[in-house]
This record gives sequence, structure tokens and C-alpha cells, in this order.
Amino acid sequence: MTTLAAKPATLASALRRALRDSMAADPGVHVMGEDVGKLGGVFRVTDGLAEEFGEHRCTDTPLAEAGILGTAVGMAMYGLRPVVEMQFDAFAYPAFEQLVSHVARMRNRTRGRLPMPLTIRVPYGGGIGGVEHHSDSSEAYYMATPGLHVVTPATVADAYGLLRAAVVSDDPVVFLEPKRLYWSKEPWDPEAPAAVEPVGRAVVRRPGRSVTLLTYGPSVPVCLEAAEAAVAEGWELEVVDLRSLVPFDDETVCASVRRTGRALVVHEAGSFAGPGAEIAARVTERCFHRLEAPVLRVAGFDVPYPPPMLERHHLPGVDRILDAVGRLQWEAESR
Repeated sequence: MTTLAAKPATLASALRRALRDSMAADPGVHVMGEDVGKLGGVFRVTDGLAEEFGEHRCTDTPLAEAGILGTAVGMAMYGLRPVVEMQFDAFAYPAFEQLVSHVARMRNRTRGRLPMPLTIRVPYGGGIGGVEHHSDSSEAYYMATPGLHVVTPATVADAYGLLRAAVVSDDPVVFLEPKRLYWSKEPWDPEAPAAVEPVGRAVVRRPGRSVTLLTYGPSVPVCLEAAEAAVAEGWELEVVDLRSLVPFDDETVCASVRRTGRALVVHEAGSFAGPGAEIAARVTERCFHRLEAPVLRVAGFDVPYPPPMLERHHLPGVDRILDAVGRLQWEAESR
């Protein structure tokens, strides 16, 4: 819901406001990462935080991701709420041992005595012409690690609301930020942001009755564009923005699929053993008798991320989505 004071705002500015408001509300919130202080981050998400709160709360770190995350684990164990930035998606891999061995296990290991209020911000995905190690979609790794929450916004309002919810969570949250959407704009009033919704709820971005498109993060605008183009074919596509990959909102997803009878999962990550495989399995298990066709996937190809000149072929686009929708329609009609 927008107000009269709402003006065009970028997703990056909403993330910055969420961090600022979190730091103002709780002196235990500390932001740390490579170049997050004086520079304000590669994408300027943390711009101005060091000046306002001091370098002891918005701290530039060495180029050592395992050390950054290991330090944050200790801070969280002692009651602080660190927010760590991994500068790019593939830069986070050196910290993966800390994530799997300690971040995800600490609360369970201590039988709940030590919560892990730690937020790990990861700019991810393609669409910006980035070179290798700058455009990975690594969400499947995090989804497959028990003990982590995994969320990703696709709108300005959700960027603010989901990040605020992540910071106050006593469970570790991997907060995936779609790089290609940092500069997308929507009317938004930072002085009257929408209520913070709990992590774990999907939302229907566009209602329809022909096919359900299940998507998240950078693929949401692409699916909305495909739904608009599908009108010319007589198809009414319902677009569901998952927002939270873990925990997963089976209720909203299955309610949509039961209405349409068909489901298509769209994401940038590779198809084999990717997020769509789990989502398709969950939908099939819960909606089998209401499905009129198999659950299909449109995803990135199962190759290392290609050079910038080729990424438009690699990433799911409107044509590939509509082609899959046509296959779903044909499958249902041929039965």
C-alpha cells in the first residue's frame, strides 16, 4: 500500500533504509563486510551507515570471507546481531565451511541455548553483464543446509520488510539480493513502510487461472512480463512470488496450483538438482490429483555461468516461459 508521500525508490535504497532502521532500533546490530564502510559497498547499499553509526558498527573487513563469517558467529554467540555482506555470490564460497559447520548448527548443537541471530547478505544472480564469480545463483546450496532460513525479495517493499524481519530473527538468515533488481524503482514511502511480514510467506503477484508460475527474486519481473504477453494467447497466468525458499509456503503455493491445475517453476539457477526440483517434488506430492500436466521447469542451463555476451541465452526469458506454458496446455488438452 502506497501513501501520498510515496516516491520512486530503488530496491537498493530500501535495503539501506532497512539496515539503518535496524541499527537505530538495536545497538546490537553490526554491519560488516568488504568495503561496506567508507565506500558504502560495491552496490552502495551500506552508503552512509559508517558516518551515522561509526566504523565500530559498520566495519570494513579484510578480504577473507571465512574470517568475516567466523567473526560474526562469535558476535552472535555473545548476543550481538551481525549483518554480514558477501560482496558477490561466488565470493561467499570460501565461507561455506563456517556456514555449514557452525552457523547452521549452533542453535541445534546447544539445544537452543545459543541462538544464532545472524543475517548473511548475498548479492546474487545474473543480468548485469558480470564475469565469472559475479553472477552465480547459489540458492540450492543454502536450501540444502538444515538450520538456515533463505529469503529473497523481488520488490522494493519486500526488500525493506524481509530484511528487517531477517535482522530480528534468532535463526540465521541467508538474505539473497537480486543484483539485477538493485536499481528497479517503485513508489515507496520510507517513512511509512508496509508492515513487516514474517519470513515464510509467499504472495500472489498476479492472479490467473490457466497456469501457476512459481518464481522468486530476479525472475519475478520476467514472469510478470510473460504473463502480460500470454494474454494475447488467451492464457491467464498466475504469478506466485515465493519470497521465502526456507521455510517454504506450501499453503499458498498449493492453493494456487490446485486452482490452475498446472505449474511451472522459473529460476536462474541450473535445472539439475536446483531449487525447482524440490519445488516440483513438493507440488507433485501435495497436488497430484489436481494436476492436469506434469510440473515443468524453466531455468538456467546446467553450465558454469557464461560470459556476458551469452547470458541473455542462459537466463530464463519470456519466450522460454511461454514455450513451456504452451507445452503444459498441450499436455492437459491431449489427455
